[in-house]
Amino acid sequence: MTDSLLDRFARDYEPGAVLFREGDAGDFMYVIQAGEVEIRRSISDVERVLAVLPAGEFFGEMALINSRPRSATAVVRRPSRLLVIEPRTFEAMIRGKTEIAVRMIRTLAGRLERANQQIEILLLPSANHRVVQTLRRLAEEQLEAAGHAAASHGVEAAIYIPAQLEDIAARSGLAPHEVAEIMERLSSASLVMHAEDAGIQGAGYVVPEVGRLLEFLEFLELKERFGRV
Repeated sequence: MTDSLLDRFARDYEPGAVLFREGDAGDFMYVIQAGEVEIRRSISDVERVLAVLPAGEFFGEMALINSRPRSATAVVRRPSRLLVIEPRTFEAMIRGKTEIAVRMIRTLAGRLERANQQIEILLLPSANHRVVQTLRRLAEEQLEAAGHAAASHGVEAAIYIPAQLEDIAARSGLAPHEVAEIMERLSSASLVMHAEDAGIQGAGYVVPEVGRLLEFLEFLELKERFGRV
């Protein structure tokens, strides 16, 4: 798209702006030029954050593709500039730009893989399992984002996870207070540290040794299997 076309579709939003709600008709899709957007969904009558999308991500396209109501709610998290694209323009983009279609397919495939991982976590037998497995997944995502060179150093390197307590709760399908209790226990065992305690500014956690976290996960599985400590 040219700059003039970008200006035509671009809109600015303040934090807290609701772009659409779960159950709404799907009239537009969005591309994040700047800022962040939360994707939320009502689970057991509680609205939980499923994902926080950064600049460069797109969302809302499925309602245009399958003509079904919105499956989640989108709320602006930080001052944001979004491209707001209506169905006819979306179809023209897909038909006219092969690279856009390929990028969307890759993104959707990645989202499907993460959804499958999320289902695996939600099927785990205990809250401890869910939180530890969620931390493991988040750590793996950070390694992948850093590239294969970082991953080649093995699992003993400390990994910063820029996720808030509410984000971990949403991904593990638990209430924030349940996750807080488990995180405190993991912290007491030196398996997880608050980012600020590790000298990192901003919200999040540090996993000093992913290998120890995996060992703890194996311990939980053995405990569940044999019913003893």
